[in-house]
Parts: sequence; C-alpha cells; structure tokens
Amino acid sequence: MNLEQVNLHLNAYKESNQILDAAKYLIRNFDLEHENFAGFAFRDELKNDGLLLTAEGEIGEKQIVKIPRNLFDFDIKLVLNMVAHEMLHVRQKDPNSLVEDKNEREFQAYYEMLFHKVFPQIPELSPFYIKQFGGKALEYYKRMGEGSELQQKYAEQKKEVEELISVQP
Repeated sequence: MNLEQVNLHLNAYKESNQILDAAKYLIRNFDLEHENFAGFAFRDELKNDGLLLTAEGEIGEKQIVKIPRNLFDFDIKLVLNMVAHEMLHVRQKDPNSLVEDKNEREFQAYYEMLFHKVFPQIPELSPFYIKQFGGKALEYYKRMGEGSELQQKYAEQKKEVEELISVQP
C-alpha cells in the first residue's frame, strides 16, 4: 500500500475522530504488532509543534504506547518512524527479549529509525530528520559511558550513524 492510500485512510479516521483506531491501522498495515503491546492511549500534545510518543509500562510487562491526539497532523513518514521507534521499545521491554539499559534501548530505536533493519517496510526519513535522529542516537551512545562494553558492542553501528549523517545535504 502506498503512502497516499495510507493518508486517505488516516484522514477518514481523523474526520471521525478515531485517532486510536488510526494508530491501530498503522501497526496492522505496517506489520508492527507485537505480543507485548497492550494498546494505544492518549498523552498531552506538545505546545511547540513537537511530537512525542512514549512506550509506558514496567520492564517485562505489557506496554502502552501513548500518542498525542494531533499525531496525524504530522508527515506520515515521520509518524511511521516514530510509531516504529515506540514499537521497538515494546519489543525491547518484552520479558523474552529484554534490553534493560535505557541508553541501549534508545540507541537501538534511533538506529532503527535510520536504517530500518527490524522494520524494513517503514519509509526513509527526510535528510533533516536523519540528522536530528542520528544526533539523538549518538547522544545515547555517548551516555553508555566512554569505552564501556555497550559502546564497544555498538561501535560499528555508531560509525554507520556518523557516516549517514555526514552525507546528508
């Protein structure tokens, strides 16, 4: 299904004020579902036109992804990448595939937004967002601790991120 068709469906959901159903439509149609996902709920919108989604719940328990009501006012590629980011957190917090360190979880999720290894069906971001989310990935890499085991584990991915950012217009 192309993004134009997806937008038509999302607009129909928006007109009926069925935002949570629209989000469910996305995870079904882009194969993002996971057994550790408990559903969507609303969170407050950001005042500065920013977009924030969160996966909430205790580590090892089912996760609720909180979305703002204005989620579908943003570019569909950005929305899909942000939803995929949170759905990766849902998987990371599953007892069968637990990633305990927050910096590692965030690095993995931002890396996924850039390279789409887990969710290859998610569209590529614009150069602006590649730089922005690449910077976030590097920030979480830095927080892992200079020379730490985690940094060593992700050294190659860090290089990939740096290289990707460097070639963006």
